[in-house]
Amino acid sequence: MRTSPLPITDTPLRAPGRRRARLAPAAFVKAPTPTPDAIREDGPGLQTIALRDRTYRRMLMYADLLSAALALVLVVSLVGDDSIRATTWLGLPMVVLVSKVLSLYDRDELLIRKTTMDEAPKLFQAATTYTLVFWLLDDQLVDGRLGDAQVLTLWASLFTFAFFGRRLARMVAQRATPAERLLFIGDAAAYDRLASKLSGSGSAELVGRMSLQRVAPSGSRTASVDELRDILTWTDVHRVIIEPQALPANDMLDFVRAAKSIGVKVSLLPRVLDVVGTSVVFDDLHGVTVLGVRRFGLTNSSRLVKRGFDLAGAITALVALGPLMLMIAAAIRLDSRGPILFRQTRVGRDGKHFRICKFRTMVSDAEQRKEELRSANEAQGGLFKMENDPRITRVGRFLRKTSLDELPQLLNVLAGNMSLVGPRPLVVDEDDQIKGWDRRRLQLTPGMTGPWQILGSSRVPLPEMVKIDYLYVAGWSLWEDLKILLRTVPYMLARKGM
Repeated sequence: MRTSPLPITDTPLRAPGRRRARLAPAAFVKAPTPTPDAIREDGPGLQTIALRDRTYRRMLMYADLLSAALALVLVVSLVGDDSIRATTWLGLPMVVLVSKVLSLYDRDELLIRKTTMDEAPKLFQAATTYTLVFWLLDDQLVDGRLGDAQVLTLWASLFTFAFFGRRLARMVAQRATPAERLLFIGDAAAYDRLASKLSGSGSAELVGRMSLQRVAPSGSRTASVDELRDILTWTDVHRVIIEPQALPANDMLDFVRAAKSIGVKVSLLPRVLDVVGTSVVFDDLHGVTVLGVRRFGLTNSSRLVKRGFDLAGAITALVALGPLMLMIAAAIRLDSRGPILFRQTRVGRDGKHFRICKFRTMVSDAEQRKEELRSANEAQGGLFKMENDPRITRVGRFLRKTSLDELPQLLNVLAGNMSLVGPRPLVVDEDDQIKGWDRRRLQLTPGMTGPWQILGSSRVPLPEMVKIDYLYVAGWSLWEDLKILLRTVPYMLARKGM
């Protein structure tokens, strides 16, 4: 006997090519019973999944081959006085083999958000391995011997070409394949949060949410799994995202197996990572998997490394950007009356107050006029933001759009009360709204940029922003700081402002 169909609450499922219908909450949708042809392994949905995976793998392979070819031509013909011969090109497939061993072609099919930045450490490893092998076999592969400068150039150029080539390859693959259709299994709050993260993404779309009934009687689980298979086939879903807390462990295993049995991909949304972050270690206790959670905060050696990185970065930036900062200072002085720098009290590490430095972008009496404009506040969760703030000067509007008004904070970094990357430095009245465990975000020095910046700081509500900061502190690494800095650059060039 079959159970009642699984309820679709608030967000009804959409079949491909159909407009979303508006159903009342707690509405039930009965998927039609699929015919054998509808669930065969070469059905339309599975064809799309296979096409997408194949396209990404091939485009990445082409990018790796082209990167290796360009690096070899650069090193052998331009940097050195050697010459390329037929056997040189025999070394090209080796870069594909190295990348395959490092799982650089199989990673994308596991991910919804496919990024090149996160695989940079493996690309570094692949470039190092390929360069070492090519150097050892240079007698057989080129006419002449590779010098030290050529070896270093091969390593650096291969890594650079592969990084940007793979990024371009993913852009091409995304345009060449349809968006991935996602079905969420869990509660409405988690669905809404996930939907907001995917909004504007061209690579994936949520087609609905399944609100699961708790399966109590023994034997009814099979019927529920059959309903899931029916719905997955009817809606042409490519991936199921399951919130593990939404159903018992055994039921979750059956749902995962049912989805995988028809070729649908599965992702899990574990709530525990909202607390511990992603810096966990999988520990295998003779077949039992245990997650090892790292300590919260930084060790003394990590603080020393982070401080050294901040000093080196701030000094380099001040030397490189000094002429630009002088030009900005002159423009501010000519545009409006008032000081060049704006200073404001912010809350720093361990709750200590400090004075932040920024280029002045508003009229001199901006703080006095803030209260009269509070009713026009466009930000959520306690922050104050206005897109068309009348207090902003002409030069200030440009500085904010490009985030150049933040450059004087490099002086705060040198002084030690700010870092290049860290939690957002809040004003006192915003900090007063943060309670409980979220205040542990203050264990790190606030940063000029951070995870909140690359997510669009003015669009992130304060409660969510402090949780993002908490997870940043929980999972800090130097590589994470480098990624955030690199992602901040295109954010500034896009003129999205703060």
